[in-house]
Amino acid sequence: MKTNSKLAVVIVAGGRGLRVGAAIPKQFLPLAKRPMLMRTIETFYNFDNAMHIVIVLHADYFTLWSKLCKEYRFDIPCQLVVGGDTRFESVKKGLEIVFSESIVAIHDAARPFVTDQLIAQCYQEAKEEQCGVIPVVDEKNSLRLVKGNMHQPLDREAVKIVQTPQVFPAYIIKKAYEVDYHSDFTDDATVAESDGVDIRLIEGEDTNIKVTTMADVNYASYLLSHDK
Repeated sequence: MKTNSKLAVVIVAGGRGLRVGAAIPKQFLPLAKRPMLMRTIETFYNFDNAMHIVIVLHADYFTLWSKLCKEYRFDIPCQLVVGGDTRFESVKKGLEIVFSESIVAIHDAARPFVTDQLIAQCYQEAKEEQCGVIPVVDEKNSLRLVKGNMHQPLDREAVKIVQTPQVFPAYIIKKAYEVDYHSDFTDDATVAESDGVDIRLIEGEDTNIKVTTMADVNYASYLLSHDK
């Protein structure tokens, strides 16, 4: 896919996402009468309509996605990639078709509320600093560290909640993903760090929620009905 932009995004929708208790994965569930994945794609397309948009889907859901696109007359240019068995493998497959000269965001399909402001800041810092950039927010709950039968309080001031998009110069993150999967890889930043990449933290957004449960779906629908 040829684009006029030097920006790219890999939207990870390869999981089965059935924890919400629905018959189809969460990324296809309607939020205010429109599938969540479409809303996430639209967010990045509206930010830069020349952006290279890569969607990583499980092979079982290509037909469903095609049907939904026809039903909702969804015609934003996207490049589809078959996902792997893990998020790591899915991201790796998505990055394979991203141009090395790009600045690429890796974003959860289940985070449809990321704003233009946060997207712009992530891309800008990744480009200027040639590093990885990830948004984080404060933990507001009390925490305890549990090891077997032992547990102790954990200082929440020392903890940050990590969000997406996680943004990198494409040549950097593509190289980092050449390694084999390791259980220490909890997100894209940890993969990059294993290759010596500097990671910058920026302030995320409390509304940039990841829709995981049916309660999240209901809250997301509420946000949309109240213009976020």
